[in-house]
Order: sequence, then structure tokens, then C-alpha cells
Amino acid sequence: MSRAEVAEAVQPVRPVSPLWTFGLLRNELVTTFRRWRTLALLAVLAGVPILVGIAVKIETGDGSSPGGGGGGGPAFISQITNNGLFLVFTALAATLPFFLPMAVGVVAGDAIAGEANSGTLRYLLVAPAGRSRLLLTKYATVVIFCLAATLVVAVSALTAGALLFPLGDLTTISGTQISFAEGLGRALLIALAVAASLIGVAALGLFVSTLTGSGIAAMATTVGLLITVQILDQIPQLNALQPYFFSHYWLSFADLMREPVYWDELAKNLGLQALYAAVFGSAAWARFTTKDITA
Repeated sequence: MSRAEVAEAVQPVRPVSPLWTFGLLRNELVTTFRRWRTLALLAVLAGVPILVGIAVKIETGDGSSPGGGGGGGPAFISQITNNGLFLVFTALAATLPFFLPMAVGVVAGDAIAGEANSGTLRYLLVAPAGRSRLLLTKYATVVIFCLAATLVVAVSALTAGALLFPLGDLTTISGTQISFAEGLGRALLIALAVAASLIGVAALGLFVSTLTGSGIAAMATTVGLLITVQILDQIPQLNALQPYFFSHYWLSFADLMREPVYWDELAKNLGLQALYAAVFGSAAWARFTTKDITA
């Protein structure tokens, strides 16, 4: 038995109150969102919609259409000049394939491995939280980061869109008109759908984080797996496997801009993310609860 296990064994068994659990979650959130790395990631995410908006504004300064006149598609880029709210949808489509999951992968990969690397993991386990509760708190923190990162992109895009382009009623992909207020509601639903699309990556990153004591290695491995899966998702010969890749249905959020809304692929995406969260969350728990913590 290691010294860490001995230290855990000699601790008196004390009931853990819900207030203590919420306090642990609060401390994790404060620690995560105070890190310069986290703030830098959020700053980059906030900057992407601004850059996209400025680029579209410059490109359409002579009256031409953005993207060479191409229309439709999940990026909605051809509609930005008519309504700045479309910048929200375009920014989420632009950041979802790489920027958002990369940021989540960095935070998730560092969740356990970073504590082990800094030597604080053993002291966290001595506290009355226990391994299962600590792992659940870590995952909850990463999931909250998924939501925060998505909202940062959406709010930044909405602000830039309002400053650079007119606002008003929206034309859906189906060609129907909806009010600006309903468009804002659709934008919020899309942001929530995008955040939910990242919970599979969060669970994968947390599992990788339990496999190593190096935060950098865990982050690099998670981001590497993310890039690899998305490359495989573009190879036609793997079309039989692609519906099971966590990134396959990410852009299904565009169906929320149809009238009526198409729910089929959205439901498949949410179900797939829940499956990844269950599988890799269970794997992370199995690994972490039996791991020999020596630092």
C-alpha cells in the first residue's frame, strides 16, 4: 500500500454535506476560470467572431456578397450583411470544428493530470470528498466551461453583429420569416446545442487526464485525438463508422434554423454525446478510483 493510500485510510470517516460539495465545485470553478490559460482561451474564442465580422464587413464594402456569393449551409455567412444575428450562427459553426473542442480538451486534459503534476492531487484526496466525488466535480467544472466558452462565442458574435450590421427579422433556411425576438431564442437554443455537443470531448479528455501525471501530455493527447477523429470523419471509405464519431453530428444545430425544426440529427447528436460521456466517464472513474496516487 502506498503512502497516499495509507493517508487516505487513516482519515476518519465523515459524512460529506451537500454544502461541502457545492463549496468544492465553487473552488474548482474559481480555480479554473482564474487561470491565465483559461482566460487566454476565452479571449481567443471571443476574438474569432470579431475577426469574422470584420472580414465580412471589409469584403462586402463594395457591395459584393460574402463568400463569393455562396449561400445557405450551416455557416450562414451569406446572410450576415442582411442581419447581424447570423454572425452568431456563423461564429459557432466556425469555432465548433476546432477552437471550441480544443479549448475544452485543454481544460479537461489538465483536470486530473494537472493536479498530479503540481503535487496537489494527493492532498485533495485526503479531504472528505473522496475520489468519485472529486472526479464528478472535475467533470462538472469542464461541462460548465463548455457552456461558458460557447456563450462567450455567441455573445461576442451578437455584439459584433449588432455593431457592424443591421438587425431585424430573420429568414430561416426554409425561407420563412421569424421575428428578431424568436431569432434570439433560436440563437440561445443553438448555443445550448453546441455546448451539449462538447460533453463527449469533455469526458474523453477527463479519461485521458486520469492516465498520465503530465498535464501537457494529457492536453496534447486529447487535442490530437480530436483532430484525428475529425480527419477520419472526412474519409469516404469510413462512412460506415462515421455516424459513431463524436464530431459527426456537430453541425446538426443548423436544423434549429429550419421551420419546422428538424429534430432527427439533433437527437442523434445528443444521444451520441451522452453515450460518449457515459463510456469515457465510466472509464475515467474506473481508472481514477484504482489509481495509485503518489504525488
